This record gives sequence, structure tokens and C-alpha cells, in this order.
Amino acid sequence: MSRRLTAAAAVLACAGLMAGCGSQPARVTGTGPPPLTTPLSTSLVTAQGTWAVAVMGGPDADDMFWQLFFRPVTSDRWSLVTPPGVADNGGLVAAGEGASLVVGFRPSQNLVFSPLATSTDAGLNWTPGLLDAGLADTPGAIAVGPSGRTLALLQDGTIEQAATAGSAAAGRWARLTSLKALAASAPGRSCGLEGVTAVSFGPDKNPIAAGSCARPGAAGVFTDAGGTWRSAGLTLPGPVENGRVRVLALTATAGGNAALLAAGNSLLAAWWDGTRWTVSAPVTADGVRALGFGPGGSAWLLLDGGRAETIAGAAGSAWRALPPVPAGTRVLAPPATGTLAPGTGGSYDALAVAGSRLTVWRLTQGAWAKVQQITVPVQYSSSG
Repeated sequence: MSRRLTAAAAVLACAGLMAGCGSQPARVTGTGPPPLTTPLSTSLVTAQGTWAVAVMGGPDADDMFWQLFFRPVTSDRWSLVTPPGVADNGGLVAAGEGASLVVGFRPSQNLVFSPLATSTDAGLNWTPGLLDAGLADTPGAIAVGPSGRTLALLQDGTIEQAATAGSAAAGRWARLTSLKALAASAPGRSCGLEGVTAVSFGPDKNPIAAGSCARPGAAGVFTDAGGTWRSAGLTLPGPVENGRVRVLALTATAGGNAALLAAGNSLLAAWWDGTRWTVSAPVTADGVRALGFGPGGSAWLLLDGGRAETIAGAAGSAWRALPPVPAGTRVLAPPATGTLAPGTGGSYDALAVAGSRLTVWRLTQGAWAKVQQITVPVQYSSSG
């Protein structure tokens, strides 16, 4: 986004958002350590190809810049497509639908709202938009439906909605719900909802919200039915049912939704077809460095210690460990098309960062091979 985009965002700024409403929910005290959290680094797949969000520069916070990279379906080469003109030290969040990708800038420095940028041509051009509030610090803070309806999760747990992509670009947002109201709802009280972590759209094209719950074993996934929030019915099996659960990521799939969850130090994938859930066996981790989704309901995890795990989808899927990732890996990127067969790693790429240099490694015949390098023009100490 150039000066034109920044100026457009300033013109669109409005007075602010109303405060949340609803009665105070009952508090539930959970047992065990709080569940794992995740940073903003992620990747996602659209009809045009694979997108990856990663932080570069550093080590000081003012010298850390979030970047967006793109690999088209028709090529195995990555390119830098970060929307220009807005400080991105606070992080980027992105969501796609069809040929469109929406990118939101989290607040940083003196920025108190979140500029948006939308591209329909694989990041060659960007159209400005505005959310007159700060996006939440989670990769699931934006969702776009097939009709262009857009959801935005704010820092305080409020969920805003724009009826169309044009409305989002024009800054015409309205509140869908707040954390306080959602926590006061029947399913929110039941799980002891503490925070909202992701938004999406369900098989019926209605909004879905997910979060973290204080009640052990309760998975906070909620569907909006004409203004009434209901539980999506997700329950966790086995020993993880006794831990506190946090939904780390949520996405729409061709037939429903996919989610990544943490219960203590256990991580699980879950898939919903609108009627019932299928839940994977858990994989254990001490920390999550990045995560994301691929085609066909597949998902990946980048864990502490250079570990990486992938899972192909709901049908008979099990977690599969990839070879230890190259040093400096910030994000994994799945293939853009097709369904990953169970038991295979697919053609995953590992995007490793050293200062302003991005190195792309590709998993080939069970080993990582260096295939590309990109030097990003990072302007150190330029964000103040």
C-alpha cells in the first residue's frame, strides 16, 4: 500500500466501536497448565496458489517486519507480495476465498487501527480497506465467505462483520458479537469461555467463532444461527478431555471446517462436515512456532526443536513427522492443489529466515533441498 492506500485508510477512519454487552458469564477454574498458543506465522491455500506469512529482520521488535510471500499453482517459485506503504511490525493476518486474498495489518507503533488490503491478481495489485480497530493477535483473525462477507476478530474479542468485500474496503463494519456476549450465551457459559481465537464460516455459510475455555475438556466452537450462538458439538476423546482446550486455528474447507486445537501440551486436528466431528489422535509438543492448513483439510505444525508434523485430512489420517526442518525455518507451506495422501509429506516447502534473506527448502525424497533464495529489502530502524 503506497501513500494512496495510507491516505485512503485515514479518510475511512470513523469514530470507533461500541462497547460489548451481555451479562457476566460464570467462571470455571480449569486444571493443569494453560494450553499452547501460536504466533502469526502461517500459510494458506487459495485457488491461485499458496501464501505464506513470516517475520523477518530483527532481533529488536522495531526491526521485525512481517512479509507475505506467494507461490502460484502454475510455478514452484516464490515471490514477495507484501502490500507496501503501511508499517507491518505488529504482524499480518490473511484470509482467502476463491481468487481473492485479504490482508490485515495489526496495530504497531502509533497505529491504533488495522488497514486492510485486498488482491484478486496474486498480489500484483492491492485495493485498500480499513478496520477502525485493532485486529487480534491470532492467524485466524479474518475470514472471508463465498459471498464476500467478511469477519474480523478484534483485540478485545469483539467480532465485526462486513456484508461484502466492497463494504470491508469502504470501512462499513458492524458488530456481530462481543466476547462478553458470547461468554454469556448458553454454550459460552457451559465451556467457561475465556477468549476468542479464530473466526470462519461454516458449511451453511453462517459465522463460526472459536476460542479458549476454562472448563477442562470443553472445546469452544460456536455457530451463529440467526443471532443465536450454539455449540458446534465438538468433544475431545481420551486423556486430553481432562485438559483445558484452546482452538489455535480454524478454516473453512470444501465440505465443512477444519480446526487445530491444543489441550495442555497435546495438539489435535478436527474436521466438521456440518453434522459431526472427526478428531485426530494427539501429538505432543512443548511449543508451537507456526501452523497452517493445506488442501483437502490437511494441516501442518511447526514445533519447538525443529520438529514438524503434518496430517492429510479426516479420512483415516494420522500425524506424520517430517524430517527435522532446516535452521531458521519460520513457516511451512503445503502444495496448492490436490489432496495429500495419508502417510505422505507432499511437496512441502520450509521457508527459513536469516535477517533479510529468505531461503526456500523443498522436501524431496525424504530430505530438504535448497531451491530458492529471496533477499527482502528490509529497512532497519525505519518504523519509528
